[in-house]
Amino acid sequence: MAGRSASGLFALAGVLALAGIAQPGSRARDLLIVAIADLLIAAVAWRLPPRRTIALAVAGLVVLAYSTWAFGGMATGTGPFFVLLFAWVGLHHPPWTSVALAPLTAAAYVAPLVAAHRPAAVIGSAVVFVPVTTAVGEVIARRVRQLHRARREVEDAERWRAALMVTLAHDVRAPLTSVQMVLEMLAEDPPPAPADRLRLTGSALRQTARITRLAGGLLDVGRIEHGTLRLDRRPVALRAACESAAALTPAAAVTVVSIPDELTVDADPDRLEQILVNLVGNAARHGRAPIVIAATTSGATVDVTVRDHGDGVPADRRDQLFERYAGGGADSVGLGLWIARELARAHGGDARYEPADPGACFVVTLPTAWSRRCPSAYG
Repeated sequence: MAGRSASGLFALAGVLALAGIAQPGSRARDLLIVAIADLLIAAVAWRLPPRRTIALAVAGLVVLAYSTWAFGGMATGTGPFFVLLFAWVGLHHPPWTSVALAPLTAAAYVAPLVAAHRPAAVIGSAVVFVPVTTAVGEVIARRVRQLHRARREVEDAERWRAALMVTLAHDVRAPLTSVQMVLEMLAEDPPPAPADRLRLTGSALRQTARITRLAGGLLDVGRIEHGTLRLDRRPVALRAACESAAALTPAAAVTVVSIPDELTVDADPDRLEQILVNLVGNAARHGRAPIVIAATTSGATVDVTVRDHGDGVPADRRDQLFERYAGGGADSVGLGLWIARELARAHGGDARYEPADPGACFVVTLPTAWSRRCPSAYG
């Protein structure tokens, strides 16, 4: 777009220069040179790579300087093209570009006036003309940047709505179907035996808890984005939390190893469970069993690792793993790892990926329970 719009601008200037040749008393030779230069630049600009289009502005200033000098220092005809050139710069380049071009613009405007021996008052008009022209480019560039930002926000909101629909359709439908089946079985005549009824109600309660966690996770996305997330931190037994998260993912073969019963972390119990469930669920979807949860302590922090034995994550995807929607697909909206990392950071920790052989290993760093009582733990 930058190259093609510049091509149109320079083509217009070239055509106008050619049209000027037919005017009585025109300097046909100089107009022809200007026209050829403009049309050559237009031809080059049409397929110029985006990063090199700023060179077109420099070429345009050189042509404008020559045009002003050739016509005896009369900037009446070239002035509008200075403004058009900076409007193009503002549309397609960052705001600083216009400021960076200001010295060259001043030279392109003043030098031909001096060479043509124009009066000091005319030369002094550069004091107003150059800043105004530069400001035009900068104002347009800032406005374009605001519009791009607004467009990205709209696109993010649309993606969020689409992700929410996928989440509701996929993650809520399965537990609701289970709850419905339990209710239908409980409503049968005769009713199930007491032992079966207890098993069925336990299953229904687990599924409703799953829906509650999902709703809480979706709400946490909004709280994280707006900076309103609040944590109810307390000492939490890490092994029990890991075993609970493993039990909440019955379809995966999850083993908890190397975590002492007495090891505690300073965390919000619900958010810690959400971190672990998200990581285990990610391993179950994208890796292969067995899935192993382990932990190692280092000073005032604990590294909790969730490892699978699948194919691992390709190197070209690792930088985007913890971005929103990065892992979206038919059975996932790509928010799990992002939520896990943001919740870990809210606790003062972090989350990262480490390759394993074989498989993938996701590591969450959390503060130990005693670190809050130890000032040195926070440096």
